[in-house]
Amino acid sequence: MVLFHGDCRDLLPLLHADAIIADPPYQQTSLRWDRWPTGWLTAAAQCTNSLWCFLPLRQFAMPPFRGREFAAAGWRLSQDLEPDLDTEHDHWTWAKHNGSGFATDRFRRIHETATHWYRGPWSSIYHDVPSVAGQPRPPAATIAHRPQPPHTGRIGSAGYTYGPTRLARSVIYARSEHRTGIHPTQKPLAVLDLLIRYASPPGGTVVDPFAGSGSTGIAARAAGRHAVLIESDERSCDRAAHWLTSR
Repeated sequence: MVLFHGDCRDLLPLLHADAIIADPPYQQTSLRWDRWPTGWLTAAAQCTNSLWCFLPLRQFAMPPFRGREFAAAGWRLSQDLEPDLDTEHDHWTWAKHNGSGFATDRFRRIHETATHWYRGPWSSIYHDVPSVAGQPRPPAATIAHRPQPPHTGRIGSAGYTYGPTRLARSVIYARSEHRTGIHPTQKPLAVLDLLIRYASPPGGTVVDPFAGSGSTGIAARAAGRHAVLIESDERSCDRAAHWLTSR
């Protein structure tokens, strides 16, 4: 595991990784550090062809339209068609136990969304079957007699063999790190573990360009992957270094 103090836009072009796990500043508050680092997506494209990015969906629907920046850097969302951007997308949602809200006349926001982006042909992008422990699938004969919803048609398994696991769902429940984390936007290890295992092979390398607490490094090490962490804030970098060496 390596931790760099610096600007990811300078360092990413010098690195090569199987995937990037990113939680960039969204620029949704007046906080000093909450500023979108323009140009980081172009730098990320020089490092890898696979990217998980935490980003609120409102960033795609309201100015500035971040989706256009992804497209301009050659990034495409995986799986479903997004007509406005002429790209594809795969949304993955983390449901928190409490959450927060910036307005009292709207639903309380208890989730965060991560999207998976890729460059080049999808067939060349590493992506493991996202599976979790669960009840085995019923016998094929039982499933064959179940009526198919008319709006879906026939859905294949894409080669997935059901056993003591089941496909992970797109909504994951995990407690936030607000009371135990060392960074205000720290993500739970359980959340990071799924993203890392999906997008990088065992023994592979993931890069976190906005390392914060360094939790991506902890999750990567537990998953048998290497990690390169980048953090521009000196104080956060020092705290992450101390935390990582104590784990």
